[in-house]
Formats: sequence, C-alpha cells, structure tokens
Amino acid sequence: MCIRDSIRGDHYKVEEGTVRRNQTLSDLLIPFGVSMQEIYQISLLPDSLIDERKIKPGNLFYFYSPDSLAGSTHIAERLFVYEKDALSYVVITIGPDSIFARNGQKAVETRLQLASGTIETSLWESMLDSETNPMLAIELSEIFAWSIDFFGIQQGDQYKVVYEESYVDSVSLGIQKIIGAWFYHNQTDFWGIPFVQDGTRSFFDEQGNSLRKAFLKAPLRFSRISSGFSHSRMHPVLKIRRPHHGVDYAAASGTPVQSVGDGVVSRKGYQASGGGNYVTIKHNSVYSTTYMHLRGYAKGIKTGVYVKQGDVIGYVGSTGLATGPHLDFRFYNNGSAVNPLTVEAPPVEPIHEENLSNYGMVRAVTMAMLKLL
Repeated sequence: MCIRDSIRGDHYKVEEGTVRRNQTLSDLLIPFGVSMQEIYQISLLPDSLIDERKIKPGNLFYFYSPDSLAGSTHIAERLFVYEKDALSYVVITIGPDSIFARNGQKAVETRLQLASGTIETSLWESMLDSETNPMLAIELSEIFAWSIDFFGIQQGDQYKVVYEESYVDSVSLGIQKIIGAWFYHNQTDFWGIPFVQDGTRSFFDEQGNSLRKAFLKAPLRFSRISSGFSHSRMHPVLKIRRPHHGVDYAAASGTPVQSVGDGVVSRKGYQASGGGNYVTIKHNSVYSTTYMHLRGYAKGIKTGVYVKQGDVIGYVGSTGLATGPHLDFRFYNNGSAVNPLTVEAPPVEPIHEENLSNYGMVRAVTMAMLKLL
C-alpha cells in the first residue's frame, strides 16, 4: 500500500514531487504557499519526525491542499507527507492554529518466492537473466560456502530455491530467509534444509549433517581463480618455473579477505621472497592457512589474536612479486602444502538423535517443494 492510499484524500487535491539535488525543506514547501513562519515552526519539530539535514535527493513527497471543487472549503488543514525511506514516512499537518506531525510506516508484504535456473556464465548472471533478485546469489553462496567453491562454478550447474522476500509498494526490501535450497555441481546434489537446533537456525544436508564445516571453501566471496595449485608453474614475474603451492584468486584491490576457519594469527608481516604482506592462521594442531600479497590488514589483526571463520583479516593487494591485485591462498596439513580446492573439511555437529524425527518431517516437505520446481 503506497503513502497516498494510507491517507484519506477525498477532499484534498494531491500533488506529488521528487526531491532534487540541494533542495531544502523551504524549497519544497514555499511553492505550495506555506509561509516562512510556518516553515520555521516545522523546523522546530523533533529530528525524529523531520530532520532537514536528512532530506535526500530522489525521495518522494506529497502535498495535500483543500480541494474547493470537491466542496471542501470547510477544511483548513494542509498536509505535507515526506517519504524518509522505502519503509517510513512523516505526515506534517499544517493547521490555522497549530502544526504537528506523526511518523508512519507502509505495510510490508512478505511473499513466498521460487527460483530455479541453469548456469551459463555465473550464478549472478543467471539470477539477472531470470529476473530474480541477484542478492539471492549471495545467500546461496553463504549457505553452501563450506561445500561448493563458488569460484569454480561451471556451465550446466543448476539451482533451485524457495525463499521469502519482503516488499513495500512492489519494491523489494530484500530477501528475508531461505526456506530450502538445492544446488547441482560437479555431478553432485547439494541440499540445504533449514532446521532450528539448540535455538539456532542453520542448514543441513539430506543425511542431517550440518552444511557448516571447519573450513570455508574459499577466502573471498566472489572472484575467479587465476592460477591453481602446481608443483611447476611459470612465475609471471620471475619468468622461471617453480612450485606454486597455493591458489590465486583474482579480485579488485581492497576486496575483503576472510579467514576460512577459526584460529589464531601465528604470523603477520612482509615476505621479502615474493609474498608481500601476509597473514598465517593456525587453526589447530594439524591445519594452518596463509593469505599473501595483501594491500593491508583488517583492524586488530596481529600475532596472537583469535579470529573466527568468516572474519575479515585483510584486503586484496599486489604487494611482493605480483603482476596485479590478487590473493595467493595456501593451505597446510601438518606443515605440508596441500591443494586448497581438494581439502575435505570435517562437518560440525549434525542433527541430534532426539531431533531426527522432527528433522525428517522438515526434510520431506522441503525436498518435495524443491523437486516440484
């Protein structure tokens, strides 16, 4: 329901406008015959009602004046309605003896949405092609972050999603929650089934194993692999063959780099041999990871600091021997470099035995919905 529908305007003439660049409250009201004295009184209203410093270009406003043609000569009040954002607005009543205001909120509609598609170039492009909110790609990448490397998405991969999205005036306020998801990648089915356990809503597979694992599949949210793990790679700067025991992710300079798992920063500094600014995180007695060529470090990152999975530890750069901005990501098992793309991380706690029956019902309904898409 739009603002105009929420205010009875039977006896009013309504004029609509859009705030232009550098316009003030006075600029909006004077053309409608509002006096400077009235504007001054409006300026004295609490900032929680109308704050002139927050009048934004592009926002809508409406002015209601008595409509003599509708026989409303007895009405002396005028109304100024300013849309603060997509959800909230303020109604200022300008009467002959007083001026007052009230805040209002538009009605929010939550819709059950369905989306499915086949990847041609990227998940993001697939969403745009099907006129689906592309932010759904971010939601999917976070649900399956521990199972699917979204930098390795291939043509022909498929997805199905049931989700809730909120709308105001037919404009999306964003995706509220995922009801269920399925992804087909590397000839494997991946199911995302939500379930509340121990007071936390998270996602599980069809066997009841948590989709959250000890390590994320990648330290960046969206990018592309520019160089893989190799025992003999031609170095782009030195022009000699030498081992490259990591994976290079090409990304714009300044892109946030996340820790793939919980752990302690064991080393931070500058690697003169070519790695540039780097951070090493010790996850446990077996695993550690290193992030190289960083432009800089996230606030508070220093040796001995504990970080959690998904925490930003630094930013993509090109320090050291690098032809352009990228992240050189390395994974170590008992001190030996292993290919990050082939690491199978252990899952966290699965569905508890006492919850298996309830989970079974949720799983059956969720999978049935997705299979119908």
